[in-house]
This record gives sequence, structure tokens and C-alpha cells, in this order.
Amino acid sequence: MIQFLLNQTLKTEHALDPNMTVLNYLREHVHKPGTKEGCASGDCGACTVVVGELAMDSEGHDTLNYRSLNSCLTFLASLHGKQLISVEDLKHQGQLHSVQQAMVDCHGSQCGFCTPGFVMSLFALQKNSTQPDTAQAHEALAGNLCRCTGYRPILAAAEQACGQRTPDQFDANTAQTIARLKAIAPTQTAELNNGDKRCLVPLTVADLADLYDAYPHARLLAGGTDLALEVTQFHRPLPVMIYVGNVAAMKKIENFEDRIEIGAATALTDCYGALSEQYPDFGELLHRFASLQIRNQGTLGGNIGNASPIGDSPPLLIALGAKIVLRKGDQTRTLALEDYFIDYRVTARQESEFIEKIIVPKANAKHAFRAYKVSKRLDDDISAVCAAFRIQVENGAIVDARAAFGGMAAIPKRAAACEQALIGAPWTSATVEHACAALAEDFTPLSDFRASKEYRLLSAQNLLRKYFIELQTPHIETRVTAYV
Repeated sequence: MIQFLLNQTLKTEHALDPNMTVLNYLREHVHKPGTKEGCASGDCGACTVVVGELAMDSEGHDTLNYRSLNSCLTFLASLHGKQLISVEDLKHQGQLHSVQQAMVDCHGSQCGFCTPGFVMSLFALQKNSTQPDTAQAHEALAGNLCRCTGYRPILAAAEQACGQRTPDQFDANTAQTIARLKAIAPTQTAELNNGDKRCLVPLTVADLADLYDAYPHARLLAGGTDLALEVTQFHRPLPVMIYVGNVAAMKKIENFEDRIEIGAATALTDCYGALSEQYPDFGELLHRFASLQIRNQGTLGGNIGNASPIGDSPPLLIALGAKIVLRKGDQTRTLALEDYFIDYRVTARQESEFIEKIIVPKANAKHAFRAYKVSKRLDDDISAVCAAFRIQVENGAIVDARAAFGGMAAIPKRAAACEQALIGAPWTSATVEHACAALAEDFTPLSDFRASKEYRLLSAQNLLRKYFIELQTPHIETRVTAYV
């Protein structure tokens, strides 16, 4: 069974379909239809809910961590041990919540279909920011789409709700909620099973390894932002899933003198601090990685593990020389990330083997790292081309070069011919032009609805030129800029 709080109501579920999303659970099983389905793919934000989890503040005190999520991409088993808050829970004793009242006061709703999702994103913003600025408001709302208002009144509502924040019923119930979540904190492997399908929820890496050995064809569920599409978009049932989001050891970030080790189940939101401190461009790219709802849910290990040719993080990690630790049973092996990808959606992972952690080298002052993402929209969009460069220049000559791209081949990969054209050559525009020409040897990109093959190749070449210009004249850096 799984247990969670639906606002303050304890829910214990035994036999529901593990393929059920939180969206459908709210609408069909507990009759809370305020949460809407707009796209069933995590793009529109109409289904946004907020999930509360136990956390610890900087002084070691218990606290609550509230995060906005797309309920259309969240399977029910992932709620085990957490609190679910939907739009119906905000009104209290006949009074609208302050974020709801702000939407009314600022005329932030017209047709109203998207409004519950905006309200929940604003609620999460209010809970996580004492005085958010415009950039934070834009980030919090970038995953919510509205076809009526033009967004200005919604941003005004964000300013009112967060600038004039008043304590609410959730603040008053904090101690009670913490106590209740502690009381239902998982202590052993849980399971949601309706007879035809099952989802197992282990708590340790060892238990995960044992379960994956026992069910080698199970699908590993982390954030679910990609896996859930098989159910919501392609209507393919998932007979057995193993949810890794409650394995605490795989959600840790550890700092060492020369490296950062990031658990594969660490949400992208949690990766931001460690990666942006070492590599500002990585942080900038994470700001443009889908939406905040997706980053709150999606994991770094999942972005690697699904082996998408347009995943945003692999090109950056490859350029940085990152490695992954793969585990099967009680055996582990370490593999350079670039060697993990073999062909389209084909990897070096063996049966019952999973990514346990990602090892990222710390920044070296001798290396100049930059990353760029080309997409049709600035926010919440998939890359047409993603590029990352790390070059070391000494005495005017290139002594080391790593260039990696996404969107240019069936896998994220290094540009070997380009690198060969750079290493040993003088760091000049002529060398860069020679390396740009070599990119045509490295890649024969495809044409699709995002970009033509000619556009992709020219963009990749222009990004290398941009990298060179930025290093020559750093005051004109624009970092991870979109090209429309």
C-alpha cells in the first residue's frame, strides 16, 4: 500500500492502477475537478498541483518543502509519504486564498481554464520566496500557458500575492503537517498493485538493485516526465514500474575536492546550486530546461537514462568529461558518459543495471566552458541544437578541446573531427573556421519540424564562432541565448 496526505486527509491506497496519474486520481477518484487537463504532456501547466515533502533547514530543523508539479505526468505511487495540495484546498473558511484573491483583484482570469494551474504555481512561488522579483515570477509561471490574458495581469497578481504575503492555513498547520508526514514516513518497500500492474517503491539502493534483478523488464520511474508520456500520449500500459524517488541515497549531492557526485534521482531543481556554482552556463541552461514544474520532477539521471538525442544535460556533461556509476546487484562500474550512448535510444546499460550517480569534475581555471541552446522559444522548449565547449589555451595554442552537441545526431556526442582540428593549433579565427568546416565531417543532422539539417549544421558552426568571439571579448557574453 501507499500512504499520503491529501491536504490534511490521510489517504491509504492499496489496489489502484499504478499507471494512474495524480490528475486522474484527483478528478475521478476523489472528485476534485478543479485541476484541469490541457495537454497531458506537461506543456501547458493547467494541471499544476503542489506537493509538500519533509525537509531540513540550514539549522537542522524539520520543515516542509513545497514544489509545483504537473499532475498529468505524476504517477500516483510517487506520492508515497508526501502531501498533495490541489486548488480546492486553498480556500479556507469561506475565504479565498491570497493568491486566488490576487488573481481576482488583478483580473488575471478570463476563460478560466488555465487559472487553477496558475493559482497553484503562484501558491508555490509564495511559499518559496519572501519577496520574489520579476525574474522569479517569470520562472515560476513559464510552465503555465494562457491564451486570453496576455500574462500582464497574472504577473501583477504574482506581485500582489507575494509582495503582500499573509500567513495562511498551511502556515498555521506546519507543525501538524510535519508530525503527520513523519508518522507515515516510509519504513519499507511499498507497492501499489491492482492485479494487472504494479509499482514498487524501495527505500535503499540495495533494495532497488534486488528488485531490478527480480524484475529486469520493469521500467524505472524517477520524475516520470518522459516515461509518463507512454501512458498519457501513446496509451501504452506499463505493467511493472520501480519508483526510485524515495531512495534517499540517490538524491544526495556530495562535494569532493575535485568532483561533484550527484545521485541519479536528484531533481534538476536541486542540481542547480551545485552545477551553477561551478559552471554558470550550466545553471543558465537549467533555467531554460523545460519548466519549473518539470525541473521540480525530472532528474539528472533520467535525462541521461532516456538517451534522447535532444536531452539538454548530456552535451554539457560530455564536454565536461563527466562519468556515470552504473550498478547491477551489488556490483558497480564507472563509465565515461560519452561511452554510455551507442545509438538512438540504445545505451551501454546492461539488463537490470541502473545509473546510481553522476560524477562531474569541478571547474578548472585553465578550462573555458560555455554552453548554448538553440530553440524556437526562450522558455519551456526543446532544443533544436544544444552545444557545449571546453577548451584550454596555453601560450596562444589549444592544448585541449572538448566539443559536444545534442540535436545533431542520433545520440548526444562529441565532435571528434572538430576537436582534432582545434588541438595543437593556434587559438585564432582561422583555426575556428577550420574547425567549423570539420563539423560537417562529424555530423549529418536530420531535418524535422524543429529545424532543417542545413540550419542545424550552420547553427552548430555559428555557436563555435560565438564561443570564440565571447572568449576574445568577454564583455559581450550572452550565454545560452535562444536563436529564433
